[in-house]
Amino acid sequence: MTDQLERSVAEGTQSRHPLRVFLRRCRVWVDKYPSLRWIYRLAVALLGTVIIVVGVILIPLPGPGWLIVFLGVACLGTEFPAAHRVAAFMKRILVRALAWWRSRRAATPAR
Repeated sequence: MTDQLERSVAEGTQSRHPLRVFLRRCRVWVDKYPSLRWIYRLAVALLGTVIIVVGVILIPLPGPGWLIVFLGVACLGTEFPAAHRVAAFMKRILVRALAWWRSRRAATPAR
């Protein structure tokens, strides 16, 4: 990754980032109302499923089809432990593939 992208990712993963603080407050508010909790989970499930379906439709087309599928699984992973485990597994595989690709590029001589 480029330095700017790495800094951007590091900044976004900080727990004091304004977006993370806002999302944490929203989550606490939803957890206060048990009747609202199942509606929230249903909304997350529908949103994640729609994102995955759109990604699957886009896989054969030029564009970020697989990236959108991964985004949908990550969305589902915020509420459902099974989806979170799948997202963690996919992330491990992608990190290994990226490391393999970088080592392969470093091993080939520059033209």
